[in-house]
Amino acid sequence: MTDESTSTTAVPTRRDALQYGGALVASVSLAGCSDLVGQSEQPASSKNGSHSVTMEPMGEVTFESVPTKWVPYGGDYADMGVALGQADGMTGIGQASEYYTDIYDELPGVSVDRERIATNDLVEAEMDKELFYEMDNDVHLIDTGMLRNWFDWDRSDIDELSEAVGPFVGNMIFRQSDSWHEYRYYTLYQAFEKMATLFQERERFEALKRLHDEFIADVQSRMPPADERPNVLLTYEGTDEPETFSPYRLNDEGTSKKQWNDLGVADALTGTGIENLSTENRSKLDYEALLEIDPDVLLVRGHEQKSASAFRETVLEYMRDHPIATELTAVRNGRVYRGGYLRQGPIHNLFLTERGAKQLYPDTFGDITSENDLFDRQAVAEIITGAR
Repeated sequence: MTDESTSTTAVPTRRDALQYGGALVASVSLAGCSDLVGQSEQPASSKNGSHSVTMEPMGEVTFESVPTKWVPYGGDYADMGVALGQADGMTGIGQASEYYTDIYDELPGVSVDRERIATNDLVEAEMDKELFYEMDNDVHLIDTGMLRNWFDWDRSDIDELSEAVGPFVGNMIFRQSDSWHEYRYYTLYQAFEKMATLFQERERFEALKRLHDEFIADVQSRMPPADERPNVLLTYEGTDEPETFSPYRLNDEGTSKKQWNDLGVADALTGTGIENLSTENRSKLDYEALLEIDPDVLLVRGHEQKSASAFRETVLEYMRDHPIATELTAVRNGRVYRGGYLRQGPIHNLFLTERGAKQLYPDTFGDITSENDLFDRQAVAEIITGAR
């Protein structure tokens, strides 16, 4: 376990000190290494409105009121907050360029202040603590293990901001291959439930989970038998003229692969010994290596600003003209597609699962460029905006 799970600390915020005359209004009671898998989050509430959320690595964090200002590191937690009706309180993000918001345009009444978020880009500011002070958030949805291992923060930095500004809650869930992440992971909807407890939005969470579960069940009921499904190679390469590709493993159950696992595809890297992309593994595959694997479908991340058509007109066309790439089965059959967001939240996941179903099973769900919807946008929008 990390050092975030070995002590008990009281965490008042500056805003709370001003509002309540210095009274203790937020505390962190670290819960050690207990395994909460499968347990439903039941908020601990008192008559004055306090409630708690428990999430590794920080353990139990108690609030006297619902946080109104918050900042996430990734688009996954940003999207969770938007799904819970908290978009107006988001003050910034870890990397604005990797938070994809165009999908909200398809949901009436759902939007985020993109300019405000882009102004407070934590990575662009080199994770400067002064920006955290300026944003003055009630809570930071950031895995403290990530802060220590990616940005060289130490315990004193985390304690300082927890005490002077607001506590940290969050867990890096998009992949499960970093050796420093020795505490438990969460599925997308387990993490989403934690955020629902944090923001006291149980009804929205349950409504979106029902819609998600019904959508996934419907898609899965229409998929072809397992022996008729394609094998898939998921990679990263952000250039329009790719020569090498960073591999992902689908057996890594991080949330960035959720749609591919829900859609029941086989990992083309099974049996190869090739490891998942991680902090420690930055290996790349060239076209000769891809030919040895020769997947039915090749998925390439790093092109989420492109439409399906634009991707085909750039990346796929380049590969079709490439002397080696053109020999790949996926290239010959035109089955090279965008690979989806690295950090996806519950709204993202609905759209990415719909997209993935069309990419993998076009005979059943329609071509990727088709506009037929597989889930009810209006229903999603009404849940988020509180219209139902």
